[in-house]
Amino acid sequence: MAFFYTFDQLRHWADVAPSLNPPAKLAVIGDPIGHSKSPQMHNPALQTCGLGAQYVRVQVPVGSVKEAFGLFIQHGFHGANITIPHKFEALDVVDHVDPLARRLGAVNTLAIRDGKMHGYNTDGPGFLRSVKEAFGAEVKDLRILILGAGGGAGRAVAVQSVLAGCRHLLLATRTQSKLAPLMQELESLPESKTTLQICTLVHDDLAEQLANVDLIVNATSLGMKPEDEKLLPDGCLEARHCVYDMVYRASGPTELIQAATTAGARHADGMCLLLHQGAISFEHWFPGHTAPLEAMRAGLANKE
Repeated sequence: MAFFYTFDQLRHWADVAPSLNPPAKLAVIGDPIGHSKSPQMHNPALQTCGLGAQYVRVQVPVGSVKEAFGLFIQHGFHGANITIPHKFEALDVVDHVDPLARRLGAVNTLAIRDGKMHGYNTDGPGFLRSVKEAFGAEVKDLRILILGAGGGAGRAVAVQSVLAGCRHLLLATRTQSKLAPLMQELESLPESKTTLQICTLVHDDLAEQLANVDLIVNATSLGMKPEDEKLLPDGCLEARHCVYDMVYRASGPTELIQAATTAGARHADGMCLLLHQGAISFEHWFPGHTAPLEAMRAGLANKE
């Protein structure tokens, strides 16, 4: 399997397909995409279930999602995962949008059925499952701080947390005015029993708020690079905190995970979310199969 396939190769898939055995029937698209660990997770799942297919990476430029989806249909794919920066574009081009994806405002999973494009979002449900696995807790029982609440991932976690009945939700962003539409949306949800609050990402503000927080979620991209600035001030984490960094880094733990370890706080990174997102996607593609979670987990743990 190539590290990733280019969009031009997707356009000329008839030249690529003969070299693939089993045939590629699923993909992850993004720009960039070479870092994605999704094939490490999904290919063992496909093998375990005897589905005779493989999962590949395809780098798709912004503005080309609709064409990419059409090519997947043309070439007999079952579906795809969608990552940065294509989740909003995908929402606009699919034929049918799942109600939860509509509420979360983005599509990260495409399922192709009878030539029609069905869009789902596994970010929110994957978050709920991974919090339960990592921390033995239900989101409804937690007070949650989301760092970077204005982005796509942060928005999905915020909406899902309110839908799940989270006790208190603190949204942190660089520019608080950008959160006004999200706050209005969250307040308008009929299920909402959550108290809502906003603050900045300034360290002094965060340090003041952390006494009233159980779960800290990093929904920013900070942490992908070792030189990224710190998200939290030194010494503010306590052993009682749960720390969930949606970022994962191949070179080792992020600065936020290191800080959690030093404080003795329980923690999880984006690999846990990726696993549970992937399991939900798998079941959208293959409704008759239960995702083989342990095979997927083992694939993600494989460093080859």
